[in-house]
Amino acid sequence: MLQVDNKNQTNELENNNVTLIHLAPCPQILPALKERVDLFVPARENLEYVALQLSQLRILEGGHQMPLECEARYKIAILVPYRNRFKNLCWFLLNLHPFLTKQKLDYTIFIIEQFSESSSKEDDGRFNRGKLLNIGYTEALKLSDFDCFFFHDVDLLPMNNGNIYSCPDQPRHLAVAVDKYNNKLPYGQYFGGVVGMSRTHFKLINGFSNIFWGWGGEDDDLYYRTTFHRLNITRYPPKVASYHSLSHPRQKVNPHRYNKDNHLFGCLKVINYVIICYNTYYK
Repeated sequence: MLQVDNKNQTNELENNNVTLIHLAPCPQILPALKERVDLFVPARENLEYVALQLSQLRILEGGHQMPLECEARYKIAILVPYRNRFKNLCWFLLNLHPFLTKQKLDYTIFIIEQFSESSSKEDDGRFNRGKLLNIGYTEALKLSDFDCFFFHDVDLLPMNNGNIYSCPDQPRHLAVAVDKYNNKLPYGQYFGGVVGMSRTHFKLINGFSNIFWGWGGEDDDLYYRTTFHRLNITRYPPKVASYHSLSHPRQKVNPHRYNKDNHLFGCLKVINYVIICYNTYYK
């Protein structure tokens, strides 16, 4: 008997008879798992070691994973803005892949790295999280038709298996209880760290602003874009939406992050080949 696996179906060829078998949808309510997640600590901080430790998960090329025994209900993209945090990246990949695999998702992790050969007058060597996430969204859709997107900082690791990365009906803020903030929101309108949103809603709010160079501002701007369009931000209870924050050097703070007069129009450029322009403050 020859058996060929496919995302949606399996063809079994036996005695010249072909039977088409459709996979059942994966369960919406997963089997009971221990709530608390055990963190995996990389013994060696290099990607070859991480790949070896993850080899039993059968992760596909390009950071893609999907269940073979059932049809995933959600096809999601995890977008991770990144620069100069290699230690965090090793921890992130080593822990997030097992966490998401348990949830029977069809997911792909995208690492969007910012680098330049020389610092421009505009960026002054500072990080631009919003631009990277806009690029990740645009480039991910060239590879697959994702249902929803999770905008995920590389230094945050989920600590509860009940924190399901399913496609939300409304935008979802997941990083509710981060240990570095004493497991509570730093302020009521905080909308950073980890956010899940459907493709429809991300298009509606016109993505992130591109103008926030340095730490802070783009997540608050995302909050106002989201509420401006009368979308409801949802959150899991703090016990469920708990995260461990990995240590790293502080970024340069954006001193103009609260100045909305600067939110006019932005173009972004990465690796000298992708240029994307957005109206950066509402449509």
